Parts: sequence; structure tokens; C-alpha cells
Amino acid sequence: MDSLAARLLCGSGLRVSECLRLRVQDVDFEMNQIIVRNGKGYRDPRTGIVCRFHRSPSSLRKSVKYAAKKSGIKKHVTPHVFRHSFATHLLENGYDIRTVQELLGHKDVKTKMVYTHVLKSGPSGVKSPLDKAPLF
Repeated sequence: MDSLAARLLCGSGLRVSECLRLRVQDVDFEMNQIIVRNGKGYRDPRTGIVCRFHRSPSSLRKSVKYAAKKSGIKKHVTPHVFRHSFATHLLENGYDIRTVQELLGHKDVKTKMVYTHVLKSGPSGVKSPLDKAPLF
């Protein structure tokens, strides 16, 4: 489960909370998109109880930290590093800053527009860096 979550973080730029809240209904396979819902939790249809997450965010953070240490990475590594890596790879592959900010859910792009021109690719034209990675 942690491997799948880490791959989602790396390949989509999701926040930890967004990743842990994902449901099957949030994946649009026809459009090749993940729909991010900003709710505080979900209602279990069996019990009617509002739950926070299926998994603990701290569990994922510990798994990422352990994997980094096991890989010999000496720097401080958190799941949020995957979000920065996602954005960096998109910029390196020629996507404009506005598209990246839109994908990451940042509101204000005005200050960044001075540094780049706007391409008309939009979020549906973005390829994930994970698309090039081998499966498990």
C-alpha cells in the first residue's frame, strides 16, 4: 500500500492528505485523471460514521523515511518531496509554470507569470513523470 501511495505522490503531485482520501470513484480512467476532493473525511455507508482516512499520514511518512534511509539517501526526505519533484519534472519537460500551479492547486499565479509565457496545454495534456517509470 505504501508503495502505491508513494507512486501516486510522485506521479501526480498529490498532497499526502489528498492521496490518502482517494477513492475508486475519484479516478477517471477514460480521461486519465484523478479528481481531488477537499473534504474533511467521508461517511462510511455501512455505519454512517464520518471517518478521516483509511490510513494514517504518519504511517506513510515513516515508510518514506525508512525507504530513503534504506536507499542510502542522507537528506531529510518526506512525502512532500514527491510533490516538489513532480513539479520540477514538469517544468524540466517544458510545461509552463501556470499549468504546473493549476495542477498543484495553487491559487495565485500572477507573480509567476512575469517569468514565463503561457502555453495552452492545460491539465488534460500533461503527462506524468511516472508514465516513463517501470511498473514495480
